Amino acid sequence: MNSAMRLPGRIGPHALLITAAAVPLTGWALHAVTLYKQIADGRKDLLTGLPCRPDFVAYGERLLRTRRRDAVHILMLDGVGFKAVNDTYGHAAGDTVIQTLGRRLARWSSSRTALAARLGGDEFAVCAVIPPSAALAEITALREHLRQPLQHEEHTLRMDVSIGIARAADLPGEDMSRILRGADAAMYRVKKGEATFPYCAMRADAYADTVNGRRAGRRGTHLLAGAA
Repeated sequence: MNSAMRLPGRIGPHALLITAAAVPLTGWALHAVTLYKQIADGRKDLLTGLPCRPDFVAYGERLLRTRRRDAVHILMLDGVGFKAVNDTYGHAAGDTVIQTLGRRLARWSSSRTALAARLGGDEFAVCAVIPPSAALAEITALREHLRQPLQHEEHTLRMDVSIGIARAADLPGEDMSRILRGADAAMYRVKKGEATFPYCAMRADAYADTVNGRRAGRRGTHLLAGAA
């Protein structure tokens, strides 16, 4: 028998051993991918599928360390009249509103270097890289899009949001947490009628008073203040 005919017979056992060893590795790899997906899904908001605060803050911190820092815009969004929707049409309608806001924000973010997140209740946040010259126009257009009515069963639900803006360029040297606080304070000022949209946070907003790390005036903070 010539060498060409003997060669497959000599390689066969080694190939078999490699294949046998690869089977559990492949199984573990599939398990690892599944586990990673479960962990990633566990960090997402169950109602909207959007990331939650930790991943949002981490995303923003990464952008702030890049050369695009001065184009980073942080938006804080809070529903207007959300409680009335729950009280009038029920919690299923409220969930529909939250899910719709989440989808609209996710769609807007997907066409940009941006990430939308749900922070809780009817509060959302967006971190986006937008050219400064176009930012206010784009954010205004986003606000109008979010305010479009939606259908729930036989009802037409009217939506509104308050948006606060914090530009990293206006807050040099500040980290994501501080800039997010500025956006939150700016949003609150707009919601209370103390400022007109679009309002961009100043350094005083980024250093607004807090109660246990939460902006003073937020729902529930009066209880925390009383307990202090």
